[in-house]
Amino acid sequence: MGHVEWARDLAERLLAKPLPRRWAHTQGVAARAASLAPILGDDSDTLTAAAYLHDIGYSPELVDTGFHPLDGARYLRDIAGADETLRRLVAHHSCAVNEAAERDLYDALTKEFLPERRELADALTYCDMTTGPDGRHLDVLDRLAEIRSRYGPDHLVSRSITVSTPCILAAVCSIEAALRTR
Repeated sequence: MGHVEWARDLAERLLAKPLPRRWAHTQGVAARAASLAPILGDDSDTLTAAAYLHDIGYSPELVDTGFHPLDGARYLRDIAGADETLRRLVAHHSCAVNEAAERDLYDALTKEFLPERRELADALTYCDMTTGPDGRHLDVLDRLAEIRSRYGPDHLVSRSITVSTPCILAAVCSIEAALRTR
């Protein structure tokens, strides 16, 4: 079984039944990742696998800290035996360090998982932040507004998304620029 198929099967097992909407989002993120093959070359399968895995930390089976990037990356390291690149991408997806700081988990996240190469991290952020909860394509500004609306203005997720907005917008702009030059 290939890297992508393994990741898809694992994510489906962890998300499809308990969190069908999260699974729909995940499938949409993975489809966007696969569409980036022309600009990613050899990294295309890695990005698609990471896209399938990026939200597994939401699975009730995996929740430990309540911070899904850290819980997912720890599962990939400690149980699933995933490679380091996948663990790093999941741990740091969509500027996760800002939410980690809000949750007082910054040290745990950054000591356990180093950031991944910028171009791969930006690509995963692009895929995540241009895909809505139902798996459909969504403009990044609409996606950011949707997240804030879902959590409310005072929630730590909304606060961290606000802090992360420049990072997210830069990642999306970077990938869109790469796509235009292809």
